[in-house]
Amino acid sequence: MDQTEQQDDDYGYNLFPERNSGKFQKGSIAESLFTFNHKCQVMLQFAMETSPYAKLLLGAMKSSGCAVYKDRHFSCEDCDGTVSGGFDATSSQIVLCQNNIHQQSHMNRVVTHELIHAFDHCRAHVDWFNNFKHLACSEIRAANLSGDCSFHNEVSRFNFGLKKHHQECVRGRALRSILAVRKVSREEAEKVVNEVFDTCFNDHAPFGRIPHDKKDAKFAYRDFENRDRYYANL
Repeated sequence: MDQTEQQDDDYGYNLFPERNSGKFQKGSIAESLFTFNHKCQVMLQFAMETSPYAKLLLGAMKSSGCAVYKDRHFSCEDCDGTVSGGFDATSSQIVLCQNNIHQQSHMNRVVTHELIHAFDHCRAHVDWFNNFKHLACSEIRAANLSGDCSFHNEVSRFNFGLKKHHQECVRGRALRSILAVRKVSREEAEKVVNEVFDTCFNDHAPFGRIPHDKKDAKFAYRDFENRDRYYANL
């Protein structure tokens, strides 16, 4: 879909009002005293240091020449009540919705989900605004690899027991993400998701596998950390 057709689309920026509001300057006294922001910063730091999903993605991005820095590439902000985070391609910055993320496990998933978008932005030069298939592919990958559709999370949503349930969860969550940030019909979004689904669902980089749970993610991170040892011994 080209940009002329989307001239009235805000690309989801209305969900992140602080992106343009100038509510308060980052690093100001007002921010440091804001409880949600402080909690968000603490949980973000913990996710970056302890989550095997996040650690693998941060390492992969550094290896690809796109090192991620906490103060530069993450921003804790107030958002619309319907979203938990987003990736701002214009600034290469991940937005974490401090008013909507209240648990560490949720923070870990949001950081992982958005880092997958950042990884795609780094390695694949995604055309987020003009190529609808690029957006759909990254949303499929993020839903598939971030733990969004893990068995534990799906049971907590009372969704389980269906054949090929993981695939349907990924498809559904990718579709919802697209509809949240683009003014398109559900039918058009479904068509694009279906067109790219198989290819993008089977792209597991940089994990090498679908990390269905934290244990899988730890194994994937171990393999990533040891990737050079094999070649060094050839």
